[in-house]
Amino acid sequence: MFTHVMVGADDIAAAKAFYDAIFAALDIPAGKADAMGRIFYRVPTGAFGITRPIDGRAASVANGGTIGFAAASPEQVKAWHDAGIAAGGSTCDDPPGERKGFGAYAAYLRDPTGHKLCVSCPV
Repeated sequence: MFTHVMVGADDIAAAKAFYDAIFAALDIPAGKADAMGRIFYRVPTGAFGITRPIDGRAASVANGGTIGFAAASPEQVKAWHDAGIAAGGSTCDDPPGERKGFGAYAAYLRDPTGHKLCVSCPV
């Protein structure tokens, strides 16, 4: 259904360091810059990108929006969360753990810009 997700960031270097760290925990290679300075992480099912807003205004976050990523195990969820905290993110919602009634083990972070992210795996 989706081809890509793109988030805005005012500090591309800080955003890249954060996303390189959390994606490494999911076995996704470091992002690559394109000719416009945008950073892309590509996998067979789609791409995730970071860009300065094209309109020249400050980056902002979606109120109520969450971007979810798939993990293979609860250990990978925990590694993702730990990598995100170490790379300048902040935890949000409940700590990493099983989400009763949803059949999932999940963790939530906000990236350095404030975008809300989730990673989960089935349990």
